[in-house]
Amino acid sequence: MGRVFITRRVPGDAAATLVAAGHDVDIWPGDLPPSTEALAGHLAGADAAMTMVTDRVDASLLAASPGLKVIANVAVGYDNVDPAVASAAGVWLTNTPGVLAETTADYAFALLMAAARQVVASDRDTRAGGWKAWSPTAFLGVDVHHATLGIVGLGEIGQAMARRAAGFAMKVLYTGRNRHPEREKALNVEWRTLPDLLAESDFISLHTSLNAESRHLIGAPQLAAMKGSAILVNTSRGQVVDQDALVAALNGGWIAGAALDVTDPEPLPLTHPLYSTPNVIITPHIASASLDTRSRMAAMAASNVIAVLDGRAPPNPVNRPLRPRTSR
Repeated sequence: MGRVFITRRVPGDAAATLVAAGHDVDIWPGDLPPSTEALAGHLAGADAAMTMVTDRVDASLLAASPGLKVIANVAVGYDNVDPAVASAAGVWLTNTPGVLAETTADYAFALLMAAARQVVASDRDTRAGGWKAWSPTAFLGVDVHHATLGIVGLGEIGQAMARRAAGFAMKVLYTGRNRHPEREKALNVEWRTLPDLLAESDFISLHTSLNAESRHLIGAPQLAAMKGSAILVNTSRGQVVDQDALVAALNGGWIAGAALDVTDPEPLPLTHPLYSTPNVIITPHIASASLDTRSRMAAMAASNVIAVLDGRAPPNPVNRPLRPRTSR
């Protein structure tokens, strides 16, 4: 029997599955993430943890949690836990790949459409009493069909985004660390360097993981290289975009708009200038937030926990501990 700490309430049957497997489950009751102190207190007595991207687990927390054997992140990304640090501490780190790509791409395309067609701005204006009569010039947007979409990162989500773009007869370009000829043929997409992709695209959608190379990948030079009519969509990580540069670009008319599901930090303080910047949509990191997908993510995390506590390698490892911890 193991002690499992889940840092937030999750949808679906993940908690019940852990209990059925013979484990004690402790679920953080708050709507907000546990503080660092609260997280440390719960991890100190845990054999396993199901964590969210909001839960930063560093070397000091791992050292203070000698019984912890696995951190099962309920996410594909894991920038909240350094895999090398976890490996050195003897702790498995797992994630939830292959579950949320289609749902996230749905949302990224929804943001693209909303920004292109002034959906949010027109809704706000209507609620404020601005709709007086049909107008031939009100909230004129731009067409998505037959436009050019630039995808930064042609992984699972980027590929799903390309499939959606095909339905709108869009020309699709992509860039990333590596070129993928087989994906180019299957998806009818074209490779570009990042500068060329930015210069040619009407919409740029970011689907890269966060690392030292991608941090502030989109900064002032890149924003200045985009078309003045371009719209930037980010459902990856907030730190991929230099937000100060984005504010300047939107205020200066370098680009036409942005739709952001991720920011730096999260949540974005209400005093941040992005909120008063024209032509920007900001949502609270919900691209994977469908009931089915979030339930499947939690179930996958639970299966990783059960495997490790049974003495097996988890099905979705991010790392391999140098010397896995054994039972206390």
